[in-house]
Amino acid sequence: MRRRRFIQSVLLTSGGIALSPKLILGNAFPGIKRLVILHTNDMHSHIDPFAANDPRYPGQGGIAKRAAMIEEIRNEGMDVLLFDCGDIFQGTPYFNYYLGELEIKLMNQMKYDAATIGNHDFDGGLENLGSKIDMAEFSFINCNYDLSNSVLATKVVPYKIFKKSGLKIGVLGVGIKLEGLVDKKLFGSILYNDPIENANRIAKILREEKKCDLVVCLSHLGYEYKGDQVSDLLLAAQSSDIDIIFGGHTHTFLKEATIIANKHGKNVTVSQAGWAGLILGRVDVAINPETLEVSAFSGTNEIS
Repeated sequence: MRRRRFIQSVLLTSGGIALSPKLILGNAFPGIKRLVILHTNDMHSHIDPFAANDPRYPGQGGIAKRAAMIEEIRNEGMDVLLFDCGDIFQGTPYFNYYLGELEIKLMNQMKYDAATIGNHDFDGGLENLGSKIDMAEFSFINCNYDLSNSVLATKVVPYKIFKKSGLKIGVLGVGIKLEGLVDKKLFGSILYNDPIENANRIAKILREEKKCDLVVCLSHLGYEYKGDQVSDLLLAAQSSDIDIIFGGHTHTFLKEATIIANKHGKNVTVSQAGWAGLILGRVDVAINPETLEVSAFSGTNEIS
């Protein structure tokens, strides 16, 4: 299994001194609280590696190699969170036959902490998605779909708070407009609400009311568009309290995260991990509990 890391140092808060990853994430500053966040997106039911004769990704990917890499990182001794940004389903015969059951069971085994919903996760219909969420041992998160008149009403939460390394990490989720992407009969009465407005609303709750040290958004909006369609980069620029956005939908491969200044000039880290489980995204986070300054170091791990 070949592993390649691309690292970039990013100071997320305004002011302060940018320090090297080795200094912050090592033992030179024992008061610093540290956390590793791993992320995937657009798995599209790719359980097996690509075929050895595939013209683009010969022998690459595969759940077994991803699981081994995740376990290796967890064994490094730091606290780890593992997220997915949607489109878990659809793309290989595994979905046609099992309708997502295998994907969810494997994610349970890899101990995912949370996921958001992608447009293709509705491809088996609402009842099917609801039944697969019931099987999940992790949370499904979305704050901009009105699910109140659907079977998902009690199955999807707008946010979830995790406690790791003495930190409170607030996680919210947003999804893309389903109309035009998904057959109406598959998503039924679900209503789409403005993702930027709702992400900011929930992020403010997490930051101010819930006193979270870190606010993370799991997005299935897409990384960037030529027009005015809402994207991760647009969300970052118009956000107030979000520190990191993990994205999906556009299958964007990033060797390192993109940094966008929010409405108040504070940096937001935006990352996406391609598609089909070909890479595992990683962001190492360090927070100074006294100043609340957040530093993030982003990279990717190729699964090959």
